[in-house]
Amino acid sequence: MPASLLIVDDDRDFTASAADFARLRGFQPYVAHSLEQSRQFSHLPPLDLLLLDLELPDGNGMDLLDDPALPEHDHAVIVTGQPSVESAIQAVSRPIYDYLLKPLCPEQFDALLTQAAASYARAHNMPMRFGMVGGCESMRQVMEDIERVAPSDASVLITGESGTGKELVARAIHQRSGRQGAFIAVNAGAISPELLASHLFGHERGSFTGANARHAGYFEQANGGTLLLDEITEMPLALQVYLLRVLETGTVVRVGGTESIPVDVRIVAASNRDPHAALDAGSLREDLYYRLADFTIAMPSLRERGEDVQLLAQHFLDMLNVRHATSKRFADGTDRTLRRHAWPGNVRELRSAVQRAFLGSDDGVLRMRLNSRRTRANDADPGSVVFSVGMTYAEIEQDMLSRTLAYFDNDRTRAARALGVSVRTIHNQLARLRTRDTQA
Repeated sequence: MPASLLIVDDDRDFTASAADFARLRGFQPYVAHSLEQSRQFSHLPPLDLLLLDLELPDGNGMDLLDDPALPEHDHAVIVTGQPSVESAIQAVSRPIYDYLLKPLCPEQFDALLTQAAASYARAHNMPMRFGMVGGCESMRQVMEDIERVAPSDASVLITGESGTGKELVARAIHQRSGRQGAFIAVNAGAISPELLASHLFGHERGSFTGANARHAGYFEQANGGTLLLDEITEMPLALQVYLLRVLETGTVVRVGGTESIPVDVRIVAASNRDPHAALDAGSLREDLYYRLADFTIAMPSLRERGEDVQLLAQHFLDMLNVRHATSKRFADGTDRTLRRHAWPGNVRELRSAVQRAFLGSDDGVLRMRLNSRRTRANDADPGSVVFSVGMTYAEIEQDMLSRTLAYFDNDRTRAARALGVSVRTIHNQLARLRTRDTQA
């Protein structure tokens, strides 16, 4: 049974969007547009989160807290578009977790869901924190590291293979930091070098062909918040010099401009490549590395996380069951199949595999059909790739690329040389795979 949420609000647009957002986060949402409608949920087990509007067609939402028909709840949150001193004082005197004003920004709602999910996980002995499922020692260390570094202003460097959840860690650091600005994520390897400076630092009108208006870059957009620089080792060296200057001075100068603009941005960098290998290869400046790596967090690969693979698979299935109002389950023997797989694409690959099995299940039972060439037995020879009859060209291309990158420790230059293609071709192929996984 997933975590549950009851939204009591007569704003139908708000309830629809809030329910959809919660459903995507794995919650089972319930919606009522009046006090009377809320009473139909009296049979529900204890709720993990209650969102309550004050002004309802048939009374004050605060009165619902005294109604015996209301299910028990862990967190009651007032969300109102008509705040008043009286209602705020009343809320303080009641068991209200928070008092928030509309419009409720996504970051606030996401933080509420994260806190409610953590309470749910503790109550059900499920190892989850910061929206991440994991009970192995390495993941416990990651979560302790997040708690330790988040309240500080230290720059953080997150390392780990592609698909291990580095962006989730960066978001958790932002949420726990208390910073009020936005969280902005940019992938330095997915934007062409010619445009990356404009995206990061902004540009003035007329500074280059097509610059028809002034543009605020990611640093300005993240002012007061956190900026994730993903795939930092893929950033061109010339831009690394400028980035170092921005970090040291706390100001940016837009492309084509002269004005120094102060910015207060917490930097979290990430790389699926060993940063020390990048230093040795000359693709990452040493002075920039030390500026970014005040604190480092190493994300374990999924194959190193033991029974976490089963926990994650069940978590993804629970989310899909909530989203599609189904009660599907895994076939007998699935745990053994999951443990034998090598998961070169890590958590991202697992999520995609569960979704494929979910959509392909007509009888309510998920059968995980995983490529045998990716079992752990085949990992004994990292320098070989085994293909089987029936594989598509796209699968062959993806497997060849992922295993070649793994063989060369994610050094794209060496992988490109071995495959006889350009580094840009590898960049483009990885971008296509990321887009496909996002849309899956």
